[in-house]
Amino acid sequence: MNIRSLLGKDARTILMRKNMLVSLGAKIWSGIVFLALVPLTLQCIGTYSNGIWLTISSMLIWIDHLDIGLGNGLRNQLATHLAHGDRASARRVVTSTFFMLAIIIVPVMLLVLALVYGTDIFGFMNVDPGQEPSLRHAVAVAVIFVCGTFIFKFIGNFYMGLQLPAANNIITTTGHTLTLIATIVAWLMGCRSLVVIAAINTCSPMLVYLLAYPYTFHHRYPDLSPTVRSFHWSTTKSLFTIGVKFFVLQIAGVLLFMTSTLIISRLFSPEMVNPYQISYRYYTLLMIVFSIICTPIWSATTDAYARGDEQWIRDCRRRMDRVMLAMLGALVVMVALSGPVYHVWLQDQIEIPLLLNVLMAIYLFVVMYSMSYSNFLNGIGALTMQLIFTCGAAIAFVPLTLLLHHYTHHINSIVVAMIAVNLPGLIVNHIQFYRILNHKATGIWKR
Repeated sequence: MNIRSLLGKDARTILMRKNMLVSLGAKIWSGIVFLALVPLTLQCIGTYSNGIWLTISSMLIWIDHLDIGLGNGLRNQLATHLAHGDRASARRVVTSTFFMLAIIIVPVMLLVLALVYGTDIFGFMNVDPGQEPSLRHAVAVAVIFVCGTFIFKFIGNFYMGLQLPAANNIITTTGHTLTLIATIVAWLMGCRSLVVIAAINTCSPMLVYLLAYPYTFHHRYPDLSPTVRSFHWSTTKSLFTIGVKFFVLQIAGVLLFMTSTLIISRLFSPEMVNPYQISYRYYTLLMIVFSIICTPIWSATTDAYARGDEQWIRDCRRRMDRVMLAMLGALVVMVALSGPVYHVWLQDQIEIPLLLNVLMAIYLFVVMYSMSYSNFLNGIGALTMQLIFTCGAAIAFVPLTLLLHHYTHHINSIVVAMIAVNLPGLIVNHIQFYRILNHKATGIWKR
């Protein structure tokens, strides 16, 4: 069928539209929650401890990606099996993912806790023990809850494999809302503890996933629920085949994000993390809108490619080009309004220079433009070129950052480095996408 836009009338596109609309509401509310959490957390624990918490949370992201790509492997294989009507194989994939996540995370949690209490974490994060003596306990509490979330977060990948990313967005938004409510309670009670803030931010998502599990697998999809009898090592092997590539992509991306925050904390101070992270959060509000559009495309592309519907992919890509122009215009507006927005939002507690805003907007545009292609490529399963260039970016980032810092001595050098290392990946994603659709891809260009 010839589909001229994302607003077409075929079943796949209608499902995407419904998910985009529901996701829009969830993401708008999630954005409001994030905006409210920043000044509220600052008031609860102050700028120094807030910088520490932002550093901790960026470090914990790597735990969330230690699933060796199982979550994204589940997403792709579930969509493929369901496209072929094979629900028995779909259940085996769900089961294998769930049990493997549990097997992976327990030793990781014990190892991380041993490092937290057995090493000089204060020196590692450049934190003054006199100003924040509870650092070890805050990190330990956060690690325990994040590891708990790690096991059950596959529910989100499950819904995305069903081409229902809106359900995943509702789950995550509910977790964010619970975090905001608990933070308000802590603020009203006069809490000034980093440990409490760490517990609130990491326990809330876990509780929501725990509630979502019985609803999903006992009420909505009992025929796809994980069972011991459905666990097969052969299924796990097939998950790992594509999952390992996703895993390396995830880890490389996390290293970029995590090391940038750590570098700021070590080269400057935890307080300097605030302008970087807050400006990042401001512009990622647009990333939230963009993800509403992009997220359904991944699994829908898997479904379309499995059915040989390449015309749908081409038409969807044309619409995405228009979306990117809209994103560019929105970023320009956000930069122009950044001063007044920060004044109202932060009440002048933190100053964020204009140049940092401009650079952060450019960085986010490069990332979004690259994602606009990578979501199609991920759905197709063409990951090798992304793997090469994402790993190259992660390897080049730290030395390039240190080189630029040597000459500038400013946090802007970090954002410039992030832009520079991500540009090659954008160019390659563009080339590979059109090579595949034009049947000109060979060797690693098609894998």
